[in-house]
Amino acid sequence: MRETRKGMLMVISGPSGTGKGTLAARLLQEDPSFTFSVSVTTRARRSNEIDDVHYHFISEEEYDRLLAEDAFLEHATVHGHRYGTLKSEVYERIERGQNVLLDIDPQGARNVMAQEPTCVSVFILPPSYETLRVRLHTRNTDDPVEIERRLRNAHGELEQVYRYQYAVVNDDLDLAYAQLLAIARAEKQRTIRYFPVVED
Repeated sequence: MRETRKGMLMVISGPSGTGKGTLAARLLQEDPSFTFSVSVTTRARRSNEIDDVHYHFISEEEYDRLLAEDAFLEHATVHGHRYGTLKSEVYERIERGQNVLLDIDPQGARNVMAQEPTCVSVFILPPSYETLRVRLHTRNTDDPVEIERRLRNAHGELEQVYRYQYAVVNDDLDLAYAQLLAIARAEKQRTIRYFPVVED
């Protein structure tokens, strides 16, 4: 048996506070075939974030330069800040057979899905708006004004679930992760990226 693989681009998306970052981190930790694509952003770094690990934190001027150079696979302005996924973080890895994971907002996810129709898209939902509100307050990363803005945006974002191939409700973290892992395992075996050859 001879087999070769092309990498997969997996997009995990959903409103702020649904736990998509937690699920993505667990998949990266437990499945070494996945690598994380670090996005760029112009927003300020939070106290618990590390530059070039969580995001590439850049200036507005640097963002404009990358935009002019057509360096982004997708880019969007979200909650008043600019974000983008660098082509250099994605395409080279996929060609080497690595699976690339994007943890991005729904606006950016729509752009990626339009550009890359073979990407695997997973939307993470909260069990209720009240749960979402509690999660945003308890993670202590945003001020009350920002939290309210994210909650308002969540209504429109949740209506986009049917644009995605898969939906996972994060009510029980272990169950949600098991579902995400099942999606990843099944998608690895699709014949658009897995090429087994039975030899004589």
